[in-house]
Amino acid sequence: MITNATMSDPRNLRREHKVVSQEEWTEARKELLSKENELTRLRDRLAVERRALPWVKIEKDYFFDTPDGKMTLADLFGGRSQLVIYHFMFGPEWNEGCPSCSFVSDHINGALAHLAARDVTVVIVSRAPLAKIEAFKKRMGWRFRWVSSYGSDFNADFHVSFTKDEMAQGKVNYNYTMQEFPSAEAPGLSVFYKDAGAGLFHTYSTYGRGLDPLLGTYVILDLVPKGRDEDRLAFTMEWVRYHDRYETNEFADADKPVMRNSKYAQTYN
Repeated sequence: MITNATMSDPRNLRREHKVVSQEEWTEARKELLSKENELTRLRDRLAVERRALPWVKIEKDYFFDTPDGKMTLADLFGGRSQLVIYHFMFGPEWNEGCPSCSFVSDHINGALAHLAARDVTVVIVSRAPLAKIEAFKKRMGWRFRWVSSYGSDFNADFHVSFTKDEMAQGKVNYNYTMQEFPSAEAPGLSVFYKDAGAGLFHTYSTYGRGLDPLLGTYVILDLVPKGRDEDRLAFTMEWVRYHDRYETNEFADADKPVMRNSKYAQTYN
C-alpha cells in the first residue's frame, strides 16, 4: 500500500544540495534556463515536423455506440474539422476503466472548451459496452464524449486492442514495434482531419511515453525537488489512483490485468 509515510523520501534531500547565496543561485538558474530555452525551441521545431507528416485517407467505415445512437467516425467531429481520439483502456469484461487512463482523462476534461475554441473535438473511445462507459463516466464526473467501439475494427486498426491469438504469440504491434504487452487493451491518442469535401484523414497517432504531454500533473512534479518520485515503485504509475479513491487507496478492479505487472512500466516507456 502506498501511504504518505511510504511516499516520503528516505534520502535527505537537504544534504544532497548545496545552499548558496541568492547571487550564486541566480547564476545557476540562468545556466539551466538556457538549456530550457533550447528544449523549447526544439519542441517547437518538432511540432512543425509533426504537423508536416503525410496523411492517410480513411477508407473504412467505423461505427460507434453513443448515447445518441450509432455514429460514424465523421459524426464524432461534432461540426469541427479536427478530431482527437484518446484510446482509453477499458475492455468489454472490465468493471472499471484503467486508472492511468483515468489520470490522463482528468487532464483532458478541463481542456474541452479551450480545444473547441481552436476547432478541435476530443472524443474518448473504448471497447467496453456503452452502459459500463456511461456508469464509470458519471462516477468520475467527466464531461467529454465517450463512445464504445465494441464490435468494430477501430481499436485493432489503431493498434490499441489485441486478440487472444496475438497475445498468445508473446508480442503485439504496439507503439510501432513488436513488443511484449501485459494487457489486451493499450493506451494511445490518434488525430484526424475532415476536409470541406467530407474526406477523412488520419494525421497522427502516439502511444506509451508519447502521451506524457497530456499530463500536466507530471509537468508540475518535474518542477519540485522530489520529482516524479517513482524510482522505488514497482512500475511508474503505481501511485496513481482514481481521483475519488486516494483516501481509500483502492487501486482498481482486481480482475483487470493492467498496471499490476512491473513489465508494464518497461512497455509504457
